Amino acid sequence: PGTRRPMAMAAYARTTLCVALRVPLLRPAAGYLARSYRATPALRHLSPESVRATAADVPFTVVDRGGRSHAVVGKEGDNLMYLAHKLQETNPAIVIEGACEASLACSTCHVMISSAHFELLDEPSEVEDDMLDQAPCLTPTSRLGCQITITPELAGMVVSLPKFTRNFYVDGHVPEPH
Repeated sequence: PGTRRPMAMAAYARTTLCVALRVPLLRPAAGYLARSYRATPALRHLSPESVRATAADVPFTVVDRGGRSHAVVGKEGDNLMYLAHKLQETNPAIVIEGACEASLACSTCHVMISSAHFELLDEPSEVEDDMLDQAPCLTPTSRLGCQITITPELAGMVVSLPKFTRNFYVDGHVPEPH
């Protein structure tokens, strides 16, 4: 009410906000303007390579579209789809497409998991279930490879690739992994 100076209005608004949020009001020293400043401590992150080097090896089998078995080894924490992209460089038969790059917008990374190991996986999200509804060759143990994280409990699992996938690109286009 009345006429207030701009600084007085800012102080009034800050006081009102602090009361509403139930945070203590810090008043600046005489002669200094109030200024909010926050700093977080620097975090030291390990590089992905150093974490991967110390992760446990997890052996499992991939059955390609032709029915041939391939023994592979992943590291704990690897994403199944991205691991398949790495393995594809040395073994072209292990093809998990992943057209949406793990954004849950397609079903081209659809895989079938051995039933014993399927029970060890986390429940699929509703979005993953919706994408699986669009996957051809669906089975009771179907999952999206982009949603599977390799854990030591999955050692010995069998991952079967479906005979084909449905990609909404123009016929014949095969996206390359990044």
